[in-house]
Amino acid sequence: MKEYELKETKDIALEQLLHLYQSVGWDNYTSAPEKLKKGVECSLKVITAWAGEQLLGLIRAVGDDFTILYIQDLLVLPEYQNQGIAFTLMKQLLASYPQVRQKVLMTEEAADVRYFYEKCGFYSADKGVGVAFYRFD
Repeated sequence: MKEYELKETKDIALEQLLHLYQSVGWDNYTSAPEKLKKGVECSLKVITAWAGEQLLGLIRAVGDDFTILYIQDLLVLPEYQNQGIAFTLMKQLLASYPQVRQKVLMTEEAADVRYFYEKCGFYSADKGVGVAFYRFD
């Protein structure tokens, strides 16, 4: 496993953000770079993973710090995936909000994605009593 360091920071160079988001194909974010930068800056919390000066991964949350925590983004450079970085980022983020009962995220459907979030203690809204609604404009 490659070595990395976690930092809690919203001060990330736009070029580094764009590289990370582009590396995983999140084009909706990279098509509006200034919105991406502002979104990160206005997040409730941002935790990043670094190898020296290279941004390897990021998790960010929005919410009110009391009743809801919405995990907006969790991404890791492809060459650093499957090394525990995403799990460590998620674990640190969740540990920061033990007082918040409702923790929510929305992501794409894929077996490995489902497995990862279930491993992190999340339940899919398509199983059980929960229901999810969304709207993209």
